[in-house]
Amino acid sequence: MRISFLIHNGYGIGGTIRTTFNLSAALAAGGHDVEIVSVFRHREEPALRLDPGVRLRHLVDLRRTSGTYDGDHPLAQRPAVVFPAADARHGLYSALTDERIAAHLAALEADVVIGTRPGLNVHVARQAPRRAVRVAQEHLTLETHSVRLRLVLRRLYPRLDAVITTTESDADAYRRRLRLPGVVVRSVPNSVPDPGITPGALKAKFVVAAGRLAAVKRYEDLIRAFDKVRAERPDWGLRLYGTGDRRASLARLVEELELGGTVRLTGPVSPMEPEMAKASILAVSSTLESFGMTIVEAMRVGLPVVSTDCPLGPGEIVEHGVDGLLVPPRDIDAMASALLRLINDEEMRKRMGRAALLKGARYDPGRVAEVYIGLFQELLDRRTGAAGRVRGAGRHAGALALGAAYAAKDAAKRAVRRVRPPAKRAT
Repeated sequence: MRISFLIHNGYGIGGTIRTTFNLSAALAAGGHDVEIVSVFRHREEPALRLDPGVRLRHLVDLRRTSGTYDGDHPLAQRPAVVFPAADARHGLYSALTDERIAAHLAALEADVVIGTRPGLNVHVARQAPRRAVRVAQEHLTLETHSVRLRLVLRRLYPRLDAVITTTESDADAYRRRLRLPGVVVRSVPNSVPDPGITPGALKAKFVVAAGRLAAVKRYEDLIRAFDKVRAERPDWGLRLYGTGDRRASLARLVEELELGGTVRLTGPVSPMEPEMAKASILAVSSTLESFGMTIVEAMRVGLPVVSTDCPLGPGEIVEHGVDGLLVPPRDIDAMASALLRLINDEEMRKRMGRAALLKGARYDPGRVAEVYIGLFQELLDRRTGAAGRVRGAGRHAGALALGAAYAAKDAAKRAVRRVRPPAKRAT
């Protein structure tokens, strides 16, 4: 198959980029013709290793020294119209990206085109050729999108062939909330390759955590939990890898709790797996995880996991009491207690570590790629009749009609809200 990914910026570092690179490499290894089309390019080489069997190209050049710098293009000064304003990245898009993405999709000869964020999925839904299977990947969750964005997706996603989420919980939300007749909604987990590292002995006296230093990760909860851990096991420490806007406040908390010799903010590291293999436990304190790449990366080096059972991913990855422990979000005492269980019981730690290593193998890119290829073939077969003619004109017309109906219904609701008199206060 000829498979084309459309991604925001393939030259940066992030979970969507990592999983796209992993999946594309596995698809190429299976003999498929794979390309990644990056809307933006801001550096000479990608930050992550790209498989030599995968092509990477860009549409808009942000390298000032490249000779093809697009930042001064007149269209770059005008806001995007096709890329939805409700997508959080809208400010980075412009009339120039609208034009370049449209031209790219018009000339596309792929069998399958895959968008990797809502705004790009809208481009795919509206502009990708109907002869291609059009797939939207959801790397966040439906519930985290604004109401405005969900209304846009409900209107335009019926033109797609499939929506792929990373968890079954999110797939169920798409089925219930958007109701996309004729569109396959399926969950396929992100993939994580074997890092080729010998699993750690789980004897090192420190816990590791890794990710963006952002509010949703709730690392202040983890640091406070480790203050309780220190009271019983002062010989153990916490290493927190990552960067983000919460770094300064987390550093102040470490100082306030006098944890300087126990908790280390080490900054970002790539690849992360060698550092994980040196630790004995992975801790995740988030209130939301759309999937949980860090959890799988830790499992691939044999680390047991202590994680909050937050929406949506951890509970679908970690089996409580088998390869890790799940605790309620924002429950500092429960997090401290679970960490101490594994710290104080080396045999349990090792048993869960062995189970985690087996679990991690389920997310091997080769296995995940087989699921994707099976889905793509199913969608291609569905679109093609016995005589090899593409079936899609009728469904496309139906999708347009459904989208128009949804738009009219939403407009009517807004009109009712505008004219409805305010409720009287009880006296």
